[in-house]
Amino acid sequence: MTVTIALHKPWGMLSRFTSDGSGNRTLAELGLPKGVYPVGRLDADSEGLLILSDDKRLVDRLLSPARAHRKTYWAQVERVPNDDALARLRTGVMIDGKRTLPADARLIDEPAVAPREPPVRARKSVPTAWIELALVEGRNRQVRRMTAAVGHPTLRLLRAAIGELALGELPRGSWKALDVRERRLLEAR
Repeated sequence: MTVTIALHKPWGMLSRFTSDGSGNRTLAELGLPKGVYPVGRLDADSEGLLILSDDKRLVDRLLSPARAHRKTYWAQVERVPNDDALARLRTGVMIDGKRTLPADARLIDEPAVAPREPPVRARKSVPTAWIELALVEGRNRQVRRMTAAVGHPTLRLLRAAIGELALGELPRGSWKALDVRERRLLEAR
């Protein structure tokens, strides 16, 4: 029987079980079942939904570019993006000489998530806003690079959903095994 887990990865933790020498914490401290491995990654300075599984077929399906698996992010950015900046995110921006695929992008109210530890730096003279971005590709640091390309650097980044499986109220640093219904949500496009 296979195991698939949803984890709320905290800020400052690597998406791996072994250290990279950076001093960041690793998944090894969370008491996860043996034999599960991260499906994809979240950088140490990002937080949110990370899937781990021992099911190779599921891993292949979720990571296959041909399946265009949707990932939804909430990004706290500097300044409030105008319609033009959001339109540029929707149509794609240039990163390393290649245009990103179209994405869903919209302003959202501040999500009901616990404050980050350590807190995001605050500058009294620079307002912040939250945007929701839904992508089907997964380039290195893509959301951060996209928001920076339209003049709104990301201050905090949280993956809110993969497929139709949402992070929900899973506490930071906690994990749960997915049931059959939740696994179907994960695999939905």
